[in-house]
Amino acid sequence: MSATARRRDGKGSNGKVSERAGKIFGDVANRTSQAAGRALTFVVAATVVIIWAITGPMFHYSDTWQLVINTGTTIVTFLMVFLIQNSQNRDSAAIQVKLDELIRVSAVHNSFVGIEHLTDDELDEIRSKCEVRAKAEKAGKQTLESARKKARRAADLVTE
Repeated sequence: MSATARRRDGKGSNGKVSERAGKIFGDVANRTSQAAGRALTFVVAATVVIIWAITGPMFHYSDTWQLVINTGTTIVTFLMVFLIQNSQNRDSAAIQVKLDELIRVSAVHNSFVGIEHLTDDELDEIRSKCEVRAKAEKAGKQTLESARKKARRAADLVTE
């Protein structure tokens, strides 16, 4: 493929670098989020905090001693925000794809596929319509059950 064709496709050298960087970030984020959720990781973090607290008297509770834990926790928190968001985005996208496929192959309304891209107001409108429809179906079932009971009673009276 020529350089011009790659630019038209949007997959020039910058696209490949971006894809590669995205894949590397995704892999690192996945591994880190898996590790961060383990008990051993918590134990290691708690041990670091305990060691830091124990060393306080040795460093006379100096500003530098306090700065070490403050800086460390700030950096870890800052990086974890991005990793957690990436993990949530992946999980959400995977669940959405699965739901879309279930909707597509079932008797459910296919019009619901892709509604996650609508605005909040549009989603509220759809939710309201679904709630009204659910109430109407429930009322219809109750009416039908009531009619069945009356028909049974009438049939019982006739056959007695």
